[in-house]
Amino acid sequence: MRFLVVGGGSREHAIAWRLRASPLITELFIAPGNAGTVQLGQNVPIGAEDIESLLEFARANGVDITVVGPEAPLADGVADLFAEAGMRLFGPTRAAARIESSKSFAKELMTRCGVPTGSAECFDDYETAATYLALAGVRPPFVIKADGLAAGKGVVIAQSCDEAKHALRRSMVEREFGAAGETVLIEEYLEGREVSVFAFVDGGFVSSLTAACDYKRVGDGDVGPNTGGMGSFSPPPFWTPELESRVRREIMEPIAHELHELGSPFRGMLYAGLMLTGDGPKVVEFNCRLGDPEAQAVLPRLKTDLGELIAGAFEGGLETTPLEWSTAACVSVVVASGGYPGAYRTGYRIDGLESLDDEVLVFHAGTKEAQTGEGAIVTDGGRVLTVSALGETMDEARMRAYANVGRVQFDGSFYRSDIAAASDQRAASVTG
Repeated sequence: MRFLVVGGGSREHAIAWRLRASPLITELFIAPGNAGTVQLGQNVPIGAEDIESLLEFARANGVDITVVGPEAPLADGVADLFAEAGMRLFGPTRAAARIESSKSFAKELMTRCGVPTGSAECFDDYETAATYLALAGVRPPFVIKADGLAAGKGVVIAQSCDEAKHALRRSMVEREFGAAGETVLIEEYLEGREVSVFAFVDGGFVSSLTAACDYKRVGDGDVGPNTGGMGSFSPPPFWTPELESRVRREIMEPIAHELHELGSPFRGMLYAGLMLTGDGPKVVEFNCRLGDPEAQAVLPRLKTDLGELIAGAFEGGLETTPLEWSTAACVSVVVASGGYPGAYRTGYRIDGLESLDDEVLVFHAGTKEAQTGEGAIVTDGGRVLTVSALGETMDEARMRAYANVGRVQFDGSFYRSDIAAASDQRAASVTG
């Protein structure tokens, strides 16, 4: 079979790496890919959001199944476009992807099927939203969310009314996030342990779940601005069979069933960002795809053939292929460019990749091959690559990851030193 992976980050490198191990796959394309994915298949110079060109390529090259990594093409309807052309694509339709592309839709969906989440009010006018903060008896901290896709930058936790109004103004008046911020949610602030949960979904069927914890802030100790993610680990030590069963029963299955009943069945990877509060697990957000950097910690633990699993979604349903996760732990550390998530320079030569231990995985993101013809790889983004290591225990995986990440060097490179630290492996307040 011929597979096409859409995207060019570490998540897509991890997907391509896991697919390449499948004996079902005879040819693998990655669009646009990076300097790491070229070792696994053929990079195709088509951007992830150029969905018409992706369809044209898939048809012309006999692609059997396309797998989409990022959310934007899914929200733009790439699955619908492929379906209309009779092509198979693993990812939700535009209507089902609204679970990520519209926070207000997701809230309405959760309310309708009784999925636990924080209370929220939706506004499409700045003055009304600002008045609500002042008169509704709401107390800080406030969670201000742009309704649409804002590249991970549309959420502000405001510690005062003035700070919340500033966030509303940036989104609704100054249009910092464009159309994505025209509508805004003011949400209840939830306290507890945050965790990312993933399931393969095919209509009303929800697979067994796995979980990971990620790190959004740029600096050690969770300081500094938010990023796309500086590292992750999987599975959290507090992720018990009892907690998995509860999350599947109370959250993932009701959402999948409700989307199916609405005529928008979900096919793909469903991601729930949860807060484990004293009252039980509550949904912070849903995403319609694998997380990044969580994918780099989750996919190395997948024992089931990913190609067979995805093909099964089109040949009898996902339930026909049992899903199995390794009991091993995985720790992933992102290496970034100096200045990230602000301004940074690119084009720096990356050294040390050949010095890493054989069992350690490197997933590329912001990389490209140098034009010198010497086989050198240079930086081409803010998050440059992810170093992932497995171990029988989390501490063993962490030790392996950090024993290797420092060997990768380029001008201005940096990484967090506290991914999967012992304090972050603490037990959650909710276990079943």
